[in-house]
This record gives sequence, structure tokens and C-alpha cells, in this order.
Amino acid sequence: MAADIISTVEFNHTGELLATGDKGGRVVIFQREPESKNEPYSQGEYNVYSTFQSHEPEFDYLKSLEIEEKINKIKWLPQQNAAHSLLSTNDKTIKLWKITERDKRPEGYNLKDEEGKLKDLSTVTSLQVPVLKPMDLMVEVTPRRIFANGHTYHVNSISVNSDCETYMSADDLRINLWHLAITDRSFNIVDIKPANMEDLTEVITASEFHPHHCNLFVYSSSKGSLRLCDMRASALCDKHSKLYEEPEDPSNRSFFSEIISSVSDVKFSHSGRYMLTRDYLTVKVWDLNMETKPVETYQVHDYLRSKLCSLYENDCIFDKFECAWNGSDSVIMTGAYNNFFRMFDRNTKRDVTLEASRESSKPRAILKPRRVCVGGKRRKDDISVDSLDFTKKILHTAWHPTENIIAIAATNNLYIFQDKVNSEMH
Repeated sequence: MAADIISTVEFNHTGELLATGDKGGRVVIFQREPESKNEPYSQGEYNVYSTFQSHEPEFDYLKSLEIEEKINKIKWLPQQNAAHSLLSTNDKTIKLWKITERDKRPEGYNLKDEEGKLKDLSTVTSLQVPVLKPMDLMVEVTPRRIFANGHTYHVNSISVNSDCETYMSADDLRINLWHLAITDRSFNIVDIKPANMEDLTEVITASEFHPHHCNLFVYSSSKGSLRLCDMRASALCDKHSKLYEEPEDPSNRSFFSEIISSVSDVKFSHSGRYMLTRDYLTVKVWDLNMETKPVETYQVHDYLRSKLCSLYENDCIFDKFECAWNGSDSVIMTGAYNNFFRMFDRNTKRDVTLEASRESSKPRAILKPRRVCVGGKRRKDDISVDSLDFTKKILHTAWHPTENIIAIAATNNLYIFQDKVNSEMH
């Protein structure tokens, strides 16, 4: 089912909950089972905790446009009480959801009967103290706020600020700053829309707040550049503080250069010192203090360089892959085709290709490294670049904030690998 295709995955700040959004507008939340008494220190698996319909298809009558229900992004808010909160967005509308648990119910009302109807007051002859009785655990999801009408173009990213009071949302040409308590207005902080749309040369592809400094955020563009903005410098951040751009090697210039240099995802490291970006063929690590070039570049699937023509014809060249840091910022992960995903160890410079498949997801199964070969000699388990399946792509991945647990969205399957998942790497 096309509606079941997972379009985003996101761990919450403790890693106890994992949310996925899909093309059908649904959000599914998984909860990690607590430690079992028989096996202390062994945390349980992730099981479905709650499922709810976040967005419905809509129709914009002014523009005669259908607005898909597909969830583009989910972001958890830091937990401040017993309830959990998350933001979810489709192309146009951002919603704030509250997730609460109920395992007790009040009984023995004075003025209402068991069904909640008002009693005939003449029959109430004595007063009683209502009591809380245990009941089966219920998870309730309620919409708290709807942030609509903030975007003319498609929302591609949302990011919660470290001040826990504001968040931003970005579309192709503008970035808006919202207060979590105010739904009817947002503040436009970046606007790259030219006076004449024919002069448009680039669009915003992703944006994120710095993890520790609430005044800093970054946004990436389809031209492969990153702009770091400081909201203390000016209210409208059209003039960036820093521009991170790698000069193009003229010898590598081709018809596809511009398309494959477009940045599809940008993520600050947990430390806040580095930024990770993904373009079509590489992941790059940038130091915030160095604008001229990335400090590290990793080839994700360099063997596709010779296949760009056919990838352009089947539209795969426009796929938007995401990237993720592990909890200690020492390993990075990103997806590829054929349900492969890649991991790069920044310290040892070793890398590994792993496959998310039904065979590899059996309990206790150890993931075997995979290799893609380009002509020439082939080893026994190698897969030829010509037999890769481009319909199987891992665009969305997430890493547990502190442990070696990763979530991989492979079309409509969610794979969760833990602990020994990257024994190759550590």
C-alpha cells in the first residue's frame, strides 16, 4: 500500500519512544519495553504504543491544489511533565500533539451516574467521596494546537529550538519562527524569494536549530551551500553569518553536477561543533569554524557516478536521503539503494554497507557487511552495480540519542537494529 510508505522516523530525547509518519498521514509511536526481571540490563524491544491519524488530505480551493496528507517530518518536544508532545507536519500544516497515559478512572460521582449522565437531584440523599479505580492502560493522543497558513510552498523541515519555547519551519523559499503557544502568527526569519520568480536560482532544502545556542540555525540549499544564521544579528536573517561552500572541481563538471550537489539533509552534531550534510553521492562533515571546505567527505555510493544518466531518467537522482549521528558523534549513518545503509566511523575511517531485509531482521541475527562491485572480479557475496534495485531505497534513518540502536525505514517496513548492529565499526 502506498499509504503505508514510511516518510519520517524520529526518536524522542530519551530514546524510549520512536515515532514514524507515513504517506497516509498516520503517526505510529513505538515504546521500548522496560528491563525484564529475568535479564537485568537487557532492555526490551520496541512495541506499538499508539497509532493516530495526524493529517487528512485537504483541498486548497483558491489554488485548486490537493494537499497530501503525507507526514513530512516529526519532531519531539523535550519532555516537561508526564505527557509527551510532538510536532508533525505535512506540506502545509503543522500540528502539536499531546500523548498521555491513563490507568485509573474516577468512580462514585455524587451528581452523575456511571454513564456520566446527570442524576435526578431529588434522588441524591447522601454524599460520597469519589475514588480512583485502576483500569487498563489507555494511551490518549490529543491535538493541542494547529499551526496553519504559515507557508505558501511545501514544508520540508521543522526544528524545535533549545529554548523549548519556539520552533521553526522551512519551505522552499522561506523559514518561519513560531512560538509553541501561538498559532495564528509566525515570524518570517528567512525569505529568499526573488522579486521576479524567473530569477530564482536555488531553494531551501533543510534547516535546523543549533542544539545549544538558541540564536543559531543553519539552512541548506539546492546549490550545495550551507548558511549559518544568527538571530541576534538581525531579525530577518537574509544575510547569513557564515557561508559553507566547497568550490567545485572543474574537471568533475557535468550535466548532473548541480543536481547531485543539492543538499538533502543537514544535522548538527550533538556537541554542536560540527554539521553533517548529505548530497546525492556523499556525506560531509563541516566544522562550524571552517567555511571553505568540509573537514571530512565520505563516498556513499560512488559506483553510481557512471549511472547518473539512467538515474536521471527514472527520477531517482532527485531522491532525498537523510543522515544521522550516533550519540557520541563518532559514527555517521545514511541510506542508499537496494535497502542498503552505510556507516562511517570518523575515528578509524572504516566504513561498512549493511542491508535492511527480512532475513537480517530475525532476532539475534548479525548483519553481514555487503559489497557492491563495478565490473572486474567478483567475490562470492558481492552484488553487481547493475543488479541493484533502485525501487528499494532507505531515505529515512534515526539513531537512538545515547545507545547503539538505529531505526531504518525501508519503504513500508521499519527495521530496528540494536547493540551489535555495528560490531563492524566498534
